[in-house]
Order: sequence, then structure tokens, then C-alpha cells
Amino acid sequence: MFFNLPTLLTWARIVAIPLIVGLFYLNLEPGFQNLLATVLFVVVALTDWLDGWLARRLNMTSSFGAFLDPVADKFLVCAALLVLVHLNRLHALVALVIIGREIAISALREWMAQIGASRSVAVHMVGKVKTAVQMVAIPFLLFDGRLFGVIDTHLWGTVLIVAAAVLTIWSMVYYLQKALPEIRAKAR
Repeated sequence: MFFNLPTLLTWARIVAIPLIVGLFYLNLEPGFQNLLATVLFVVVALTDWLDGWLARRLNMTSSFGAFLDPVADKFLVCAALLVLVHLNRLHALVALVIIGREIAISALREWMAQIGASRSVAVHMVGKVKTAVQMVAIPFLLFDGRLFGVIDTHLWGTVLIVAAAVLTIWSMVYYLQKALPEIRAKAR
């Protein structure tokens, strides 16, 4: 369904992306700008959990929603990473690893679905952990200050995004290993 409540939340996540990016082009006090972007990112990221929960709870799951949800997540993460690179809060190589993996695994999943082997690249726990770590790292890097006067969010965001990049590589290797038998079988 294109316009049930869970799918509307997913669409809202996509619509919010230019708002998050646009905040950094407004003439606002940097601390306030960072706070607004962080709060907006966190609220938007939470809709990812909420739309899935609502879809299952209200029995409104759909193949379109299953397609759109990860696309919205990837758009949100990629846009945030590009903003962070632009603001010199994230090294471009880390962003490239994360974005490159997203593209590669999306293409692998599409190909595996075409050959009838999508189960071999189904979402695994390491991919979920990677997503959770990057979804904590990104708001820390967007905030880029001291949280409660104590937590250096730039330092912790950097540590977490590097951990997310390591998990990104690990999960990509895992998915490629799972797909390899199917790839070999189809190459014969």
C-alpha cells in the first residue's frame, strides 16, 4: 500500500532529509544548528522503528513498504554522512566505505532476488548491529559538542562511526560469503 500509516512515516523520513541537510545552509548559531539537526535526525530515525512496529501491529505490511523502508534508511544515512564530510566532522574514506557497502549489498540483494536466492542474503544480526551503531554515531557527530557538559560527542561519534565502518566491512564480507555458493552455482 502506498499510503497507509506505516508507509506515510517512511515517506516522512524521505521528506525530512532535505530539512536536515538544509539546516546547515541557514544562517543560524552553530550550536543551535547542530542541536536542531541532531533532534530532527533522531526523531526521523525513530520513525524507522515506529513504521515497522505499526506495520506489524496493524497488519499493514506490504511489499512496497518492505521496498521503501530500507531505501529511506539508506537515503537518510547517506545524506547525513555527506553533510558530516562537508562539515569536516567525518573523513571521506569512512563515508565511502559505508556508502559503498550500502550500494554493493543492495545490488547483491537485487541480483540474488532475481536468481531466486534472496534468502542467502537476508538481513543478519551483524547488519542490524552496524545500523544501530551508525544511528548512534551520526547524531553524536551532528551535535558536535559536549552533551550534558560531560560527553564529548565528537570523540564518541568518531569512535562509533569507525566501529560502524568496521562492522560495515564485516557485514559485507558475511553477505558475500553467504551469496558465494549461489553465485558459483549460477556461474556454471
